[in-house]
Amino acid sequence: MNGDSTRADPAPDAVQAEISLQVDGRTRRLTVDTRTSLLDALRERLGNTSPKKGCDHGQCGACTVLLDGERVLSCLTLAVARDGAEVRTADGLAVDGVLHPVQQAFIDHDAFQCGYCTPGQICSAVGALQEAERGWPSHVTADVTSDPELTDAEIAERMSGNLCRCGAYMNIVPAIRSVGSAG
Repeated sequence: MNGDSTRADPAPDAVQAEISLQVDGRTRRLTVDTRTSLLDALRERLGNTSPKKGCDHGQCGACTVLLDGERVLSCLTLAVARDGAEVRTADGLAVDGVLHPVQQAFIDHDAFQCGYCTPGQICSAVGALQEAERGWPSHVTADVTSDPELTDAEIAERMSGNLCRCGAYMNIVPAIRSVGSAG
C-alpha cells in the first residue's frame, strides 16, 4: 500500500492486488481492485491527472499514455495486467525542465485550444513518431516495404485515434510534422 488517504473502501466482493508501476520515472506501489483501469489508477490513486478521462470507452484518445514505450489507451488497460510496467505520461516527457520536442512543437505551433486532449495528443504523437522511425506502415502508407514519409495524410492517419473537440488539427499536424522532419 502507498498510504493513500483518498483510497475508497473496496466493494464487498472486490479482489485486491498489489502492483508496482514505474510512473514518469518514479516507482509507485499500490493496491487496486483488479477491475481498476490504468487510467483510474493513475488519476484517482496516484494523483497523476495528466491523462484525461474523456469517453472512458477507448474512442477519444484523451487517456493515451506510453506504456513500456508504446502508446496505449489507459482507460482500456487493466492496471493489474501491467504490474511492473513503465508508464510515461505527458507530464513525464520533459527532462530536467526541458520540454520534449513534441511538447515544444505543440507550443510553437499553437496546437491546442482548451487543452483537454493535449496530454493524450502529445503522448500519441510521440508514439506515432517512434512507430514511423521504426518503419511501421499505417493504413495510408503508400509503399509498406519502405520507411513511411510523414505527409499530412500519414500523420492524420496515425493520430486518428485522438480527437480534439476544439478542432485544433490544423496546428496539431504541422507540429508533429516539424518534429518528425527534424529527426
